[in-house]
Amino acid sequence: MARDAKPEAEVAEVAPPKKSKKLLIIIVAALVLVLALGIGGIIIWKKMHSSQETDDSEVATEKVKSDRKKGAKEVAPVYVALDAFTVNLVPENGDQFLQLMITAEVEDSHVGDRLKMYTPKLRNDVMMLLSGKKASELITKEGKETLANEVRSLMNGILDPGVKGSDGPVREVLFTSFIIQ
Repeated sequence: MARDAKPEAEVAEVAPPKKSKKLLIIIVAALVLVLALGIGGIIIWKKMHSSQETDDSEVATEKVKSDRKKGAKEVAPVYVALDAFTVNLVPENGDQFLQLMITAEVEDSHVGDRLKMYTPKLRNDVMMLLSGKKASELITKEGKETLANEVRSLMNGILDPGVKGSDGPVREVLFTSFIIQ
């Protein structure tokens, strides 16, 4: 009897490892399945995404080619806004003030950065220019256009001293607010 008991104990010990191997095999198979599904999903997503990019790039290339055919060279404008200027004008009929906000259109963002670096000098020179003006000079459209050209030349002279006239890094000076009191 004692001999019969030992084989049962051995059988009992052998059986649990077989179950754990089955469980291990099931877990590994499930992980492989999940991994395969994940990789398959990523591959499908990349194919769909790359085909959309290809379509978008083809459309963008066609637009660029059609713009070049038309001769249109479109570069997004870069605008740099300066703080408000408030100055006393040359007296004509009592004290008069000018409050002005200027935005400069520049060639590119590098010029915009340089303009910000030179802001104190630019503000000083523009204030000096404005304080020498009369309200009657600035009230007309032509007066405002003349002032815009003078400010642009002043800015170009500071940013690029070698440039003469209106050619320079500042393309245009825009008045976003213009109040005379």
